[in-house]
Amino acid sequence: MPTIFSLALDANAQDSLLIRSHVTKMKNARVYTLQVAGLMPEGSYGFKPVEDEMSFREQLVHIGKNLYWLSSTYIRETDDPVKKMELNMNSLTKEQVAGFLEGAYDYAIASFQEVDVKTLSKEFNWAGGKMNKIQFMNLIQDHQTHHRGQLMVYLRLNKLQPPRYIGW
Repeated sequence: MPTIFSLALDANAQDSLLIRSHVTKMKNARVYTLQVAGLMPEGSYGFKPVEDEMSFREQLVHIGKNLYWLSSTYIRETDDPVKKMELNMNSLTKEQVAGFLEGAYDYAIASFQEVDVKTLSKEFNWAGGKMNKIQFMNLIQDHQTHHRGQLMVYLRLNKLQPPRYIGW
């Protein structure tokens, strides 16, 4: 029969596995998103399928800004580093966008790796409810996947074949 001590060890092991799984997923997402960003010619970074949509560049920058914001505010519980960056996000070159994305993914990955498992159940006010750090880690994953999925359409509309998916 398991003791309270062994159940606590199991819970810690499960939390560690959860974090490692999120880190692996985020590392793969970093590689895949940078491949997607690299496929679009720089001259098409302003491409929008319709006027109401974000441009290819804006989608990528949005992904990066969101990675920084959610990882800093809800995982690390610190200030958003983007607020200190002096960048005109809409005039970034393809190379600068890639650098911004690399930094954002690296920051999110480090945030996941450094999170204290004892704080995973900590809740924050969000959209009229409460969400814990695990839910924010899921939100971070889902949000960047959602916007990257839109970029697949952008590539196809420009007659470009998206890269083979790199997932879990």
